Amino acid sequence: MQSCRILQNLVSPVFMDQTDKLARRLGLFDATMIVMGGIIGSGIFMNPSVVALQVHTPFLILGAWMLGGLFALAAAFIWAELAALRPDVGGQYAYLREAFHPGVAFVYGWVLLLVIQTGGMAAVAVTFSRYFVELTYLPIAYPYLAAIVLVTLTVINCLGVRAGSTVQSILMVLKIVAIASLVVCGFLFANRNATPSDWLDRPPSLDLLTAFGAALVPVIFSYGGWQTATFVAGEIKEPRKNLPRGLILGVMGVVVLYLAANVVYVSVLGTSGLAASSAPASDVMRGALGDFGARAIAAGIAISTAGFLSQSMLTAPRVYFAMAQDGLFFRSVGTVHPRTRAPIVAIALQGLFAIVIALLGTYEVILNYVVSVDVIFFGLTACCIFVFRKRESIQGITRVPGHPLTTIVFIAVCALVVINTVYRYPENTLIGMAIMMAGVPAYLFWRWRNSNDSGA
Repeated sequence: MQSCRILQNLVSPVFMDQTDKLARRLGLFDATMIVMGGIIGSGIFMNPSVVALQVHTPFLILGAWMLGGLFALAAAFIWAELAALRPDVGGQYAYLREAFHPGVAFVYGWVLLLVIQTGGMAAVAVTFSRYFVELTYLPIAYPYLAAIVLVTLTVINCLGVRAGSTVQSILMVLKIVAIASLVVCGFLFANRNATPSDWLDRPPSLDLLTAFGAALVPVIFSYGGWQTATFVAGEIKEPRKNLPRGLILGVMGVVVLYLAANVVYVSVLGTSGLAASSAPASDVMRGALGDFGARAIAAGIAISTAGFLSQSMLTAPRVYFAMAQDGLFFRSVGTVHPRTRAPIVAIALQGLFAIVIALLGTYEVILNYVVSVDVIFFGLTACCIFVFRKRESIQGITRVPGHPLTTIVFIAVCALVVINTVYRYPENTLIGMAIMMAGVPAYLFWRWRNSNDSGA
């Protein structure tokens, strides 16, 4: 008990007695940019080749990205209704808490901090560093530059949600320009390669089904991130209106960009060339504009990864803030700075964890555990719709089209992705599950600690 109190003192700021209310300073444009920024990182520039390694015809490759886009759009409508019903800080965390149990929500926040968000941020920070060093020839090790970037974004977001959102929106606009340039230059200036005319690359079979399922894993990973926009619901103006609209508009914009990019990849590189490429975006731009094109898209990828980091640093700490407000984390994490109105302890905690993982170089291992755990919580969160609709009915909000059928299909796809991931990568999946289950005793500890503090 004494050690816990010592740790509490270490993270307690001097303004513990200040108000804990966040400020609503973000509008519809900010919400849309946050949604898109949470989805677009480096995946669209790298993962298409991973998809082409699993399936080998344009129909199957583009079909995987189309199906992934429909999956993301279905999710956007589900999360839009949830956001309208519960426009609370923490977003997905709050939905799980209110629909099921605080323990379920805590486990989600647990894996978000230890695996999903932090490992992803560390990996993206190092990816940014690699591209930045290649462009500038800066004599610095990748992990150290990644740490500097994470520190910088941590400081910016501690200045307030308006400062963090402005940086995020600027980087998101530059991302859109980068992908649009890739598409336009690929279509106008690059030579085309022949592609197979067959629809399927093998006879219909279990092998084809599992291969297509494996192709969907990096696709869904690339489309993931829409849910993080709900974390900042407590700082969005008119959240019942602006957050649902931002979710739907943002996801639709990403689907259009992703499909356009993949049409260019397949047309310019061909299916075999795409499968053999470790950097398809660079290969397309090199074919279109030579070395200048390759360096230009490298700059675009660096900007895209920086934008993803900015969005992650803006959104995820709000979950830890909500956990602390519920008495399930250090009390200081649930406070805001009296001037900037930002949860600076939660932001600093997220930045610190990501920096440590980036410096230790363990992010690649952690990312292997992410997909199955993340998709489990996607399915659970979609189930919240049934719980909330049974409890209450609010008129005039965004509703899921085709519910309950579309929601059930979304949940079924989540289940199939998890099953396929277990089948294909059993060791990684089981480790991810073990980390998730470790959150149960952690929750029991925090509940016991909170009850003791309340009793005192």
